[in-house]
Amino acid sequence: MKKIRLLIADDHELILEGIRSMLHSADHLEIVEVATNGSDAVEKALSCQPDIVFMDISMPGISGIEACAGITGMRPGIKVIALSQHEDEAYIYQILKAGGSGYMLKNSTREEFITAIKIVMSGEKYFSPHISDRLISDLFARKKIEYEPKDQPVHLTRREIEIIRLLAEDLSNQEISERLHISQRTVETHRRNVMQKLKIKSIVSLIRYAAKHDLTDLHLK
Repeated sequence: MKKIRLLIADDHELILEGIRSMLHSADHLEIVEVATNGSDAVEKALSCQPDIVFMDISMPGISGIEACAGITGMRPGIKVIALSQHEDEAYIYQILKAGGSGYMLKNSTREEFITAIKIVMSGEKYFSPHISDRLISDLFARKKIEYEPKDQPVHLTRREIEIIRLLAEDLSNQEISERLHISQRTVETHRRNVMQKLKIKSIVSLIRYAAKHDLTDLHLK
């Protein structure tokens, strides 16, 4: 059985040794190289061509994200899984944009590393469970905003819009009736209908609502 070749890149010796000790006993895995900075990771990945690179995203010199882009750009067959202590989705999207195949937290268990290797080698993306939950939550939050029902358009008649315009000019019911050549009772009826449609209870609110929503541009029946 051919072993899966791994390269581990991290500038912290404790992390390197921790991952080594977790994975060295797995018969189907072989750690062929380690790197302590981004440039070293790219150089060693291109020379030894591992199947998977576990890449710390924060390293001296070029970042793990830049190193990931360099490796996948020149050797698309190499899978890069980011290692990080950050859960910020901005880092996740950057590593994916750079051609990465996964994103794991540095405190992941041995079983999770094994699972990640298996999934990535099958051609899928892998994210630590907590990261997956965060991405899904963010996705639903965005979709909720994107598809949130908008306020139903308020359809006003030409006469009702005229009433709103004149009320905005601070005209009284009598002055509006004289201006439009209609009775005061008709003015009051129109004003009441408008306020019911807009679900507001005062003239001040009516004028504010009209200004905020630019009601004079609304669809006319």
